[in-house]
Amino acid sequence: MRLLDRYISTSILTTFIATLVIFTGLFILFDSTGHLDEFIDRKIPLEIIIQYYLYAMPDIVSQTSSIACLISVLLTYSALSNHNEITVMRASGMNFWKIVRPALIFALFLSVVIFWVNEKFVPYATAEQKEIENQYMILEVDRKYKKEKIIKNLTFYGLRNRLYYIDTFAAKENKLSGITILEYDNNQNLVQKIIALEGRWTGIAWKFYRAQITTYGEKGVRSPLKIKVYNEKLMDIKETPRDFVKQRLNVRAMNIRELGQYIERFADSGANKALNKLRVDYHQKIAYPFGNFVIVLLGLPFALMMKNRKGTTFTSLGIAMAIGFLYYVANAVALALGKGGVLPPTLSAWTAPIIFTGIGLLVIEFDFAN
Repeated sequence: MRLLDRYISTSILTTFIATLVIFTGLFILFDSTGHLDEFIDRKIPLEIIIQYYLYAMPDIVSQTSSIACLISVLLTYSALSNHNEITVMRASGMNFWKIVRPALIFALFLSVVIFWVNEKFVPYATAEQKEIENQYMILEVDRKYKKEKIIKNLTFYGLRNRLYYIDTFAAKENKLSGITILEYDNNQNLVQKIIALEGRWTGIAWKFYRAQITTYGEKGVRSPLKIKVYNEKLMDIKETPRDFVKQRLNVRAMNIRELGQYIERFADSGANKALNKLRVDYHQKIAYPFGNFVIVLLGLPFALMMKNRKGTTFTSLGIAMAIGFLYYVANAVALALGKGGVLPPTLSAWTAPIIFTGIGLLVIEFDFAN
């Protein structure tokens, strides 16, 4: 049994590595072709381009691992079926779960690895890649476009240990709307909360309109010391409009612990819409890697049901693409519903894994009950 498991696992692993290399190569090829004019016009050094794509590797692996895993599993079991090896296994008394055990173990192991990659490497690599983009790959036209567009739900850490949430930032007009600012001391205790309807950049400082400034004591939100209301007030805020664009929050550049701490510090802001979206992102970071296991569980019964030897490879690829597409569409819809407040954050992140696991188990029960 162990020899058979090793034989199947080796086939899955080699196919997975080959598929992942192909996906990575295709991504770099298409992306570099699309940016070729920019690379030439800006005379970006070759070592910077190589560095840029090296930083992209962890994210590429994370994004393509699930479909690569499914393709490798389906191709392996299709080949076994093509050579009548599945028939021999079933004739020897092996049930469905014993036959697919190596694939499920591999998919579960890969889920854990991708979880680790997302936590350990993706945040740092994403931040470094973004830095290269800002330094070498953004034209003045792009900068002008970024300056003119409206940014919604802007969140970031600022100077003086302040946490900012802005409903909308009109960069062209240097205008803020729906402002919430939380200021903490060195012990992470809330000391001040600033709420304003609107803010405008005067050229040297921010002027807030319809502002309320609450100062807190040792017990935080439960012990406000004083509350002041202003129709308009010049604020002691060092961040310029350029900083507001540059420092906006990038969830991909944060691991689960960092995002959880960010949400915890932001919990008393009253910005429920932004908090809800961040909580969906938080639970998605946990649920996402296990998509590798879920779609393999759903794909395996289809691989074992294929009897026709002709076109087995193309059939396997077609099934893999269809399952992967449906899974990601369902996941995207569930996340959108979660961020829109229709579903709770935890449920929105786990809806697709739960549904597709259920479908997979039903298909297995229906076709392989014996």
